[in-house]
Amino acid sequence: MFLFNDLAQIEFVDIIEFLGTIAFAISGIRLASAKRFDWFGAIVVGFVTAVGGGTLRDLLLDVPIFWMQTSRYIWCTLFAFIFVLLFRKYLVHLNNTIFWFDCIGLGLFVVVGYEKAHALYYPVWVCVSMATITGIVGGIIRDILINEIPIIFTQELYAIACILGGILFSILLYFGVEDIVIEVSTAVFVVVVRVIATKYKLSLPTLKGED
Repeated sequence: MFLFNDLAQIEFVDIIEFLGTIAFAISGIRLASAKRFDWFGAIVVGFVTAVGGGTLRDLLLDVPIFWMQTSRYIWCTLFAFIFVLLFRKYLVHLNNTIFWFDCIGLGLFVVVGYEKAHALYYPVWVCVSMATITGIVGGIIRDILINEIPIIFTQELYAIACILGGILFSILLYFGVEDIVIEVSTAVFVVVVRVIATKYKLSLPTLKGED
């Protein structure tokens, strides 16, 4: 009953958020599977990956935590878990599975984070910050839970891709571009930046200690 009530109120930005939630949950569950977590552990990792960034964002914006207002995100995580169960043989053989789902989730959540801060009339720099936090924090918590170095510190232009995506969102918004075009363009841009950075090994200089 609650699920049907939720579905009746879905907007385009909600679809973006659902897709991002599923993509991030799949990346978390797939990584937990590689670490041989049990079903419950995998679901927890998937859920935390999907909602971690948005939770911190909402705390900073001082608004109700988004996933506590509706059951949609739990259902999205369970769907992701079932998806991994059904297609795990194919996902295991796809070496870049985690990378692709992580990229997709990243791009979609940048859009969601920016729009939430913008709807509350925060300045551009806060909107870009919230877009970045929404995109990266879930993955940081995921990697800590599975005892890995967070990919934000090791992979090419991860947080930078979110920041650039937020800046692009701001520019398109300033010029009055249609909302759907802004949302799709920003999400695609973030994914493309991540793919290009990974393919060509583009990254910021490392901070070296004493030789």
